[in-house]
Amino acid sequence: MSVLCEIGNLSVTYRGQKIPALKGIDLDVIAGERLAIIGESGSGKSTLARAVAGLLPSGSAMSGKMRWSSDHPLQPGRDLGFVFQDPSASLNPVLTIGEQVAEGARRHLGLSWNRAYSQALDMLERVHIPEPDKVLKAFPHQLSGGQRQRVAIAAALAAKPGFLIADEATSALDMVVQAEIISLLDELVREAGMTLLFITHDIALASGFADRVAIFKDGCLVESGPTGTVLAAPQEAYTKALIASHRDLSTPPLVREVAS
Repeated sequence: MSVLCEIGNLSVTYRGQKIPALKGIDLDVIAGERLAIIGESGSGKSTLARAVAGLLPSGSAMSGKMRWSSDHPLQPGRDLGFVFQDPSASLNPVLTIGEQVAEGARRHLGLSWNRAYSQALDMLERVHIPEPDKVLKAFPHQLSGGQRQRVAIAAALAAKPGFLIADEATSALDMVVQAEIISLLDELVREAGMTLLFITHDIALASGFADRVAIFKDGCLVESGPTGTVLAAPQEAYTKALIASHRDLSTPPLVREVAS
């Protein structure tokens, strides 16, 4: 296993805030793994995602180290794809789906518009969009929430990045569509041998496909390790509470799901 990104003593404080959003985070991202960052709202998980992607807002103070195996930060859009929580906010309402998916390939791979559109059509097929040739000419408001999120994934992967960050990419969707999107992400990541950083508040959702989990609380890394190990024998009270919150009469045991 090789380390893609070594994060050491990373702290982030937003402009105008006294309390850091992240405090002394030590965490390695392993090349080719599916790493789930789990925590409640305000735990710092999305701040970590934006710090890794170089998308922190201006005026943010960041300290510590972030060392990449390539010796330089990954280029967003080209080396690193990002899928945001709300596809309605991340897609431009006045541009067609084809324009938005093709733009990444055109800009980062230097393709002509014709070739970029051809690749966009291929990407829509890969994310299992029905009638992709028609969707290519459609606008975001003409699609369902699940379809828009599939389009956002296609756009994030248009330039064939090696690293994908999905920040609460399923939280705005119903449970059936959530499962479909998770299955799609898992399929695409495995197929391309990509590294996936999956941000979620739902430990049950991440347990079915993540190789490792990292539990965050109040801007701190509480616990991390292989998914099965953390779920079977959590060391911290907060992790135990997260797992216990998903154990009820309607929820199958998490450890059995990971082991199957």
